[in-house]
Amino acid sequence: MTPDPVTITPNHSIGAALTRMRRGGFRRLPVVENGELVGIITDRDLRLAMNSPFVMREGWYDSYLMEHIEVRSCMTPDPVTVEVDSDLLDAVRLMRKHKYGGVPVVAGDKLVGILTETDLLDYLEQVLEMQPQTEQS
Repeated sequence: MTPDPVTITPNHSIGAALTRMRRGGFRRLPVVENGELVGIITDRDLRLAMNSPFVMREGWYDSYLMEHIEVRSCMTPDPVTVEVDSDLLDAVRLMRKHKYGGVPVVAGDKLVGILTETDLLDYLEQVLEMQPQTEQS
């Protein structure tokens, strides 16, 4: 997992969320309020919020929306989480079953990390590197 992930609060603008995601190369941000995990917002959530097929608008209005729509309006509240001491295989199965790219990791009510596909691929790489190479004939 990635410990102490970058977070955002529900009253921040979606523009602020997008900026944090771009700067860090993230696709999701845990949403924290008063020290507790209250949601998660993804790059997909932001794209859906900005690209409604039902709204025709001028380009300048996109900037206005980015600064005036709050994260709380398009985040997923009460996200699925895994406990810090959860079995890794169970976490992987949960992510695969629900097609999640990442899940927040908690200890009780406190956010302690995030487990992402990238974390799992990094771990897989380490495991494979530790295996002895078989000779090819």
